Formats: sequence, C-alpha cells, structure tokens
Amino acid sequence: MLEAGTEAPEFELPDQNGDHVSLSAFRGEYVVVYFYPRADTPGCTTEACGFRDSFGEFEDAGIEVLGISDDPVDDLAEFADDYDLPFHLLSDEDGSVASAYDSYGEKEMFGDVFDGTFRNTYVVGPEGEVVLAYEGVSPEGHADEVLEDVAALRDGE
Repeated sequence: MLEAGTEAPEFELPDQNGDHVSLSAFRGEYVVVYFYPRADTPGCTTEACGFRDSFGEFEDAGIEVLGISDDPVDDLAEFADDYDLPFHLLSDEDGSVASAYDSYGEKEMFGDVFDGTFRNTYVVGPEGEVVLAYEGVSPEGHADEVLEDVAALRDGE
C-alpha cells in the first residue's frame, strides 16, 4: 500500500469510451483513484454507484474520480451505461497501473488462485502526491467517507 506523502505513480489508460486519460491531466486538483476487482459485480457496483450518487458533491468540491480495473474497455462501457456512471472508468488490462499502486496481485476465490485487482483507494493531492490511502475498502458508504476525509484534509490546510 502506498503511503501518504508518496509521489503518485503517473499513468495513462483508456477509459470506457476509448479516450486516453492521464493522472497528470488533473494536476492542481484532488483526484480519487479507486481500484476495483471487476465491473458489474455486486461489490463493485455498490462502490461505483456510491461514487455516482455523490458525484455532484465531488464536482462541487473540485475532486475528480477515476475508477480502475483490469476489465477491457468494452466491459467498462457497458458497466458505465448500465449504471449511468458519470466518471472515467479506466482499463488496466495487464494490471501494471494497479501494480504500481500496490493494488494488484495474487488472490484466491472458491479455491482458485489468480492475479487480480485489490479494492484500494487513493486520493492524490494537487501536487501529485498521495494524501489519503484506503486498503481493502468496504464498498458501502466509501464515497461518502472519501468526501468527508478530503473535506477534513482541506480544513487543515
């Protein structure tokens, strides 16, 4: 897990529309970079819909939201359309970006071992450093937790 104060690894990935999105494009803003295992599964849908439902508050606060999984672009497009997700969903098919963020590796489910994305979230500050880190996130209420924590962080500035 990357710690607060660490320089956030730069990345550029295709979003659900096939457009390339880079972290550096949001320099000067707060950016939520949340990693999730698989589009259109129960926990990931709960988490994404939480960000969707609070998206107006994120916009009002000037906070960008980027969701990253190892799903292909077509799956992300369908996920975004099915749930009206208004933010970028980025395709990291080889897991290289998730790996750079200590959010990819060996997992076990139903006795099968495989490589996959861990449910972790980072908030990257305006200068490009990690300012908040959440490991093993619980999807329910996570978006509101992030909003509250960024507000508290800003109050301390």
